[in-house]
Amino acid sequence: MGSLFRSEEMTLAQLYLQSDSAYYCISELGELGLVQFRDLNPDVNAFQRRYVNDVRRCDEMERRLRFLEKEIEKADIEISDNGDMPDAPPPANMIELETQFDKLELEIREINSNQERLNRNFLELTELRHILWQTANFFAEAEVAMVGGDIQRTDDEAALLEDVRTGSSPLSFVAGVIGRERVPTFERLLWRACRGNVFLKYQEIDGELRDPVTGDPMRKCVFILFFQGDQLRSRVKKICEGFRATQYPCPDTAAERREMAMGVATRIEDLSTVLSQTRDHRYRVLQAIAKNIRAWMIKVKKIKAIYHTLNMLNVDVTQKCLIGECWCPVTDLDEIQYALRRGHERSGSSVMPILNVMPTPMNPPTYNKVNKFTTGFQNIIDAYGVASYREVNPALFSIITFPFLFAVMFGDMGHGLLMFLFALVMVIKEKQLVHLKGGEIFGTFYNGRYIILLMGAFSMYTGFIYNDCFSKSFNIFGSSWNLDQIPIEPPADGTVTLDLDKNFAHHNPYPFGLDPIWQVASNKLTFTNSYKMKMSVTLGVIQMMFGVILGLFNHVYFRRYINIIGSFIPEVLFLGGIFGYLVFMIFFKWVAVSSSFRPATGGAPSLLIMLINMFLSFGNVAEAEKFYDGQAQVQSFLVVIAVLAVPWMLLMKPIYLIMQHKKKTASEAYVAFGGDNEDATPSLQDDGDQVIQHSEHSGNHEEPFSTGDTFVHQGIHTIEFCLGCISNTASYLRLWALSLAHAELSEVLWNMMFHLGLHMAGGLGYIAVFIVFAIWAALTIAILLIMEGLSAFLHALRLHWVEFNGKFYAGEGYKFQPFSFALILEGGSDD
Repeated sequence: MGSLFRSEEMTLAQLYLQSDSAYYCISELGELGLVQFRDLNPDVNAFQRRYVNDVRRCDEMERRLRFLEKEIEKADIEISDNGDMPDAPPPANMIELETQFDKLELEIREINSNQERLNRNFLELTELRHILWQTANFFAEAEVAMVGGDIQRTDDEAALLEDVRTGSSPLSFVAGVIGRERVPTFERLLWRACRGNVFLKYQEIDGELRDPVTGDPMRKCVFILFFQGDQLRSRVKKICEGFRATQYPCPDTAAERREMAMGVATRIEDLSTVLSQTRDHRYRVLQAIAKNIRAWMIKVKKIKAIYHTLNMLNVDVTQKCLIGECWCPVTDLDEIQYALRRGHERSGSSVMPILNVMPTPMNPPTYNKVNKFTTGFQNIIDAYGVASYREVNPALFSIITFPFLFAVMFGDMGHGLLMFLFALVMVIKEKQLVHLKGGEIFGTFYNGRYIILLMGAFSMYTGFIYNDCFSKSFNIFGSSWNLDQIPIEPPADGTVTLDLDKNFAHHNPYPFGLDPIWQVASNKLTFTNSYKMKMSVTLGVIQMMFGVILGLFNHVYFRRYINIIGSFIPEVLFLGGIFGYLVFMIFFKWVAVSSSFRPATGGAPSLLIMLINMFLSFGNVAEAEKFYDGQAQVQSFLVVIAVLAVPWMLLMKPIYLIMQHKKKTASEAYVAFGGDNEDATPSLQDDGDQVIQHSEHSGNHEEPFSTGDTFVHQGIHTIEFCLGCISNTASYLRLWALSLAHAELSEVLWNMMFHLGLHMAGGLGYIAVFIVFAIWAALTIAILLIMEGLSAFLHALRLHWVEFNGKFYAGEGYKFQPFSFALILEGGSDD
C-alpha cells in the first residue's frame, strides 16, 4: 500500500552485457519483470537490426504452432495447461525446436492431405453407389411397366419407358450428382436449352454427405438425363459442367450395374477402414502435441521477446559488448543485480554484467505497485490519466471514497446484499473463474470484483442509515415518536399515512439512521429530500477540501513553495470561507436549531437564503434569518476573506515568477561578465513551474519565459477554481438526486408489482404471488441492480475524475511498462 500514496522512486540505469551472456541476463530480467528498457536505436529500421533474423525465426515457429493449435481445436482435443511457466531455452535449442515444429507440421499436413484425398474418394464412391441404386430403380420400373404394372405416370415418362422397353429409339443417358439447391435452375435451363428434348429424372440422396475439405454437411440429388443425338449430348455436358454437377459412368445393362455396385460396396468398406485408421492416427498425433503445445508457445514467445529486447540495445565498437538503458525502481536494484548474476552464471561467461545508475533530466515513468485488490481502483485513476512521477496517487483514497459515494446514491440493504453476494462468489471462486471465457462483459465484472464487493458492502451500510430494504424499513430500536398520541384515519384503500408533528416526538432521537415511522409519514419526501440534499453538499465540500489539502503534499514534496503561498492558502480561504461555512451552518442548524425555533416569520431560517444574502445583503442579517448573535460580523469577515483570496490567487504567483526571472537573468549576465553567483538568494520554487518536465522523447531545452503566458495560465487556474467551487458543489447534488430516484423506483416496483400479489386472497393469491415475485425479482435485478448500479457507478466516476482529482491531480505522467514475461503472455504488454 505504501507505493499507492506516491509512485515508486525510479532511476535510469545503464547496462553493460557481454554478447555471450546478454541472452541469459535479459531472460532473467524478463522473469523478474522490474525493468523497462529504452530503445537506443529509434532511427534504425526494424529490418536492419542485429537480431532481426532470430525474430523472424520466432515468427515462423509461432506460425507453425498456431497451425497446430488450430488443428487441435478442429479435432476437439483439450489443450492441457498445468500452469507451469518453462524458462526460456538456450539459443542453441532454437534449432532443435525449429526442426521439431517443422517435422510436426509436415506430418499433420501430410495426414490432412491423405485424409482429404480419402474423403474425396469416399464421397465419389458414395455418390456412385447412389447413382447405381437410382438407375437400377428407374430401369426396374421400366420392367414393371413392361409386365403391365399399374403405376401412374405422365405421358412423356410413359412414352420414354416404352422406348426403353422396346428399344425402338437409340436414346442415351447421363447420370450424375448435383447440389439440391441448384436442381430447379438446372431443370429450367435444360428445358430451354434443349427445347424440351431432354427428360430429367432426379432423386434426393437420403444419407448425409460431407465436404471432403471442410467436413460440412451437404445435400445432393442424383439425376438421370435421357436425350437423343450427339448435339444434345454436348449441350447436356456443358450445362452439367456449368452447374458443377459431377457425372459418373453408368453401365447400360442391369448385370453390369449389379457387378459394378458390388465392386463399389467392397471398395467403400475397405476405404472406411482406412479412413478410420487415418483418423485415429491423426487424433493420436494431435493428442501428443496438445500435451506440449502450451509450453512450446510460452518458450517461443519468451525467445522472441528476448531478441526483440536485444534489438533495443547498442553494440560497442568491439562487437563484444551490448549497452542498454532501462528504468527500474530504486528499491528493487538489489533484485535486479541478483537476476543479472543468475543470468551470468547460466551463460558461463567470464565477464560480469554491470548495472550503472546514472542521473538524467528525463521524466521517469510512473510505477505503482498493486495487487489483485488494488488493481481495479488503480485502473479507474489511470483511465483519467496516469499520475505524474511521484505525484500523490488518488487510487489509495478511492478505495474508500469511490464505493462510499456509489453507496450514497445506491443505498439499499437488500440491493447492496445482492451485489455483495454476487461479488463474493467471484472472489471465493476467482481461481476457477480466471480461465472462464465468458465474454467481455463477464471479464469486466470479474476484473472489478473487489470494487463490486466494496460497493455492495457500503450500499448495505448506507441502506442501514436510510433504513431502506427493498423500499421497506426495519423497526429495530423502536420508534422515537409517541404513536399512541398520533391520530390515525386509514383511508379506503387500507394504506396508512401519518402527519408527523413535533408535538408527538420524544426528546431522544432514533439511535442509528432514519426512524422507521418516516416510511408511512405524509411528509416523508420533504424530510428525506432536505436530509439527503444537505448530506450531499457536506460530503462534496469535505471531499473537495481534502483534494486541496492533498495538493499541499505535492507542493511540499516537489518544493514548489510559491504554490503553497500563491495557490493553496487562497484556495483554502475561498473554499472554506464560503462553502466550508455553509457546511458548518448545516451542522449548526441540526444541533442548535430545534423544532421549537420560531422567529417572527414562523419558521426556521433557510440556509440557501443565508448564503445568497451573504453577498447581496453584505453586513446585514434580517431578524427572521438570524441563527446566532454576531452572525452579520462573521459572515462579512468571511466574504471579505473569500473576495481577497481571488486577487491573491491571481497575482501573487505570476509576480513572484516574474521577479525570479529578472533576478535569474541579471545573475546570468553578471556571471557572463566574470562575476560569481554565490550571493544569489534561494528560490521559493526549486522545482516549480519554470522547470520543464522532460518526457522520454523530448529534448532537454527550456521553453523561454513569457510574462503574458504566466498571467494567462494563472488567470485560467483562478477562474477555473473559483467557478469550479460553485459548479462542483452543485454537482455533488447528484448524490441526492440519484438516491431519491433509486428509492422511488424501488418503492414503485414494490407497490405496483409485489404489493398487488400479496393482497390477492384465496387460492389464486397463492399462485399469483409466485408469478408476481418472479416478475418483481427480474425487474429489480434488471432495473435497480444493473441499470441503476451502472448509473451510480458512472456518476461516482465523474465525481472522482472532475470534482476530486481536479483539485490536486495533474495526471500527466506515462505508465511504467516493464519487460515482463508474465505481461507478455497475458497480452498486457506489446512487444
